[in-house]
Amino acid sequence: MIFADTSIWIDYLRHRNPQMQNLLAQGKIVMHPFIVAEISLGSLHNRQERLREMEKLFSVRVAHLAEVRKMIEEHALYSRGIGLIDAHLLASCLLTPGVLLWTRDIPLQNAAQVLNIPLISPII
Repeated sequence: MIFADTSIWIDYLRHRNPQMQNLLAQGKIVMHPFIVAEISLGSLHNRQERLREMEKLFSVRVAHLAEVRKMIEEHALYSRGIGLIDAHLLASCLLTPGVLLWTRDIPLQNAAQVLNIPLISPII
């Protein structure tokens, strides 16, 4: 399973990246509700249809705030340039076995490495 973050989704929605399209068609992309919420804040072509399609994808496990805070403290993830949503995404990766994180965000990649979360390169 591949967990594409918001940066990957924005690229896909703007340019219809064929690699992402292929992975979606194969059912290999998983979703987090915070990503759908972030994307919903932007301007979308066929807005309601796109958001419905995203919401239908298999979701990673969503961490509770207490779990996220514990992860931040236990792994010293503070002052690393990530925000709360990024921390939630990382916690979901830890809670959902077999997930690979796909992101263009360097601070998020660095934090994922601290947690030993497997990453895939920005271009598949």
